[in-house]
Amino acid sequence: MNVPKPGFEPDPNAPNKLDPALVHAPGGWRAARGEPSLADMFGSVRVARNGGFFAKLAAFLGPGYLVAVGYMDPGNWATSLAGGSKFGYALLSVALISNIMAIILQALCARLGIGSGRDLAQACRDAFPKWVSWPLWLLAEIAISATDLAEIIGTAIGLNLLFGIPLEIGVLITALDVFLILALQSLGFRWIEAFIVALLGVIAACFAIQIAMADPDWGAVIRGFAPTTQILGNREMLYLALGILGATVMPHNLYLHSGLVQTRGYGDTDAEKREAIRFSTIDSTIALCLALTINASILILAAATFHKSGQTDVAELDQAHALLAPMLGSAIAPTLFGIALLCCGLNSTVTATLSGQIVMEGFINIKVAPWVRRLITRAIAIVPAALVTVWYGEKGTAQLLILSQVVLSLQLPFAIVPLVLFTASRAKMGAFVAPRWLTLAAAITAAIVVALNAKLVFDFVIG
Repeated sequence: MNVPKPGFEPDPNAPNKLDPALVHAPGGWRAARGEPSLADMFGSVRVARNGGFFAKLAAFLGPGYLVAVGYMDPGNWATSLAGGSKFGYALLSVALISNIMAIILQALCARLGIGSGRDLAQACRDAFPKWVSWPLWLLAEIAISATDLAEIIGTAIGLNLLFGIPLEIGVLITALDVFLILALQSLGFRWIEAFIVALLGVIAACFAIQIAMADPDWGAVIRGFAPTTQILGNREMLYLALGILGATVMPHNLYLHSGLVQTRGYGDTDAEKREAIRFSTIDSTIALCLALTINASILILAAATFHKSGQTDVAELDQAHALLAPMLGSAIAPTLFGIALLCCGLNSTVTATLSGQIVMEGFINIKVAPWVRRLITRAIAIVPAALVTVWYGEKGTAQLLILSQVVLSLQLPFAIVPLVLFTASRAKMGAFVAPRWLTLAAAITAAIVVALNAKLVFDFVIG
C-alpha cells in the first residue's frame, strides 16, 4: 500500500507522475526512501504511454543537456586552449576518451536515479551511517562551491571581455543571477531545459563561426582523434592530457543527473523504468556528444590559430581573446569567444543551483527555498573571488580557477566510488542492477579518473 507522507500533496495536474511518497527499502538499503529532491518538479514532465519511439525520446530529452554544461566549464576551456596551442590537434584523442568515460558514468547515474528511486545523495544517506554520509555531504558542498567559483570567474571574465567591466565588479554582478534562477523555476522545469539548450546552441554557433574563420587542417583534425603513444612519451603532453581528463568529469554532475532523471513521469512498473533508463541514457549520450563537439572546437580553434602561428603558450582566457582578432583578421572573432564564455557561465549557474538543492535535500533531508540556497552558495564563492581579483587582478583569478579544479579533483572519488558500488549491487538495485560489462567499464573508468586526478593534485602540491 502506498502511504502518503504528511504534508506532501502530489500535483493533480500531472496524472502520470510517480507517487513521490512511495516508501520501499530493498534489503540492501539501510533506510527507506522518502520524499524526493526537487519534489516540486518530480515527475512533472509527462511521458506519453502509447507514443512512438521519437515521441517518448522527446519527453526524455533535457536532463542530459543540463549535465553537459558541467563538461564545458572554464576549467575545460583553459586546458583545451593550452593543449591546442602547445600540441596542435594531438590531444583531441584525450578529449574523445574523456567523453566516453563521462558517458559511462552518466549512464550509471540515470540507472541509479530511476532504478532505485534515489539520487546519489539520497543513496549515500540511505546506504551509509551518518558518520560516513555527513562527511560525504560536506565534501559535496565544497565541490559545489568550487564549481560556483569557476562559474563566477568565467562569467566575470566574459563580462570584462565583452563590456570592459572590471573583474571585481563582474564578480559582484554574478550575485544577481539568483533572480534568473527564480524566474526559470517558477515557469517550470521544461523552461529551464529550454534556456540551457538555447545557450548551448549559441555557444556551438559561436565556435562554428570561429573555426570556419580559422580554416583548420581537417585531415590533421581527424588524425588527432586517434590515440597516439606520443602522449605517453612526452611528459609535458602527458601533463596536459591529464589536465583535460581531470577537468572533464565533475562530481556535482553525478548528483545532478541522478536527480534530474526523476523529473519525468515514466511510471512505476519494471517495464516503464527499463524504458526510462534506456531513453535517459540516450539523452545523456547525445548531450555529451554535443559537449565533446564544443570542447573539441576549443582545442581545434587553439590549434588552428595559436599553434599554427607559433603561439604555443596560450592558456588563459583573456590571452586567447586578445590574440584571436589579429590572427583571424576579424574583429568579430574575440566577440564570439566572449559571448560563448558568458553563455557558459550563465548555463553553469542554473546547474550549480539545482545540484546544490539535490545535495542538501538528499544528504541531510533539509529543504530551503531555492533563492536562500543560491545566495548561500554564491556568497561562499564570491568572497574569495572578490578578494583575489581586488588584490591580485587577472593573474590571481587564473590561479584561483586552477585551484577550483584541484578542489573538484579531490572530491571526485567520493562521488564516483559510491555510484559504481550502488549500481553494481543487486541487493540495492534489484532488477535494475547494472550489467557486468557496464560495471567493469565503470570500475575501470573510476580507477583511471581517480588515479589521474590524484596525480594532478600531487603535481599541484609539489609545484
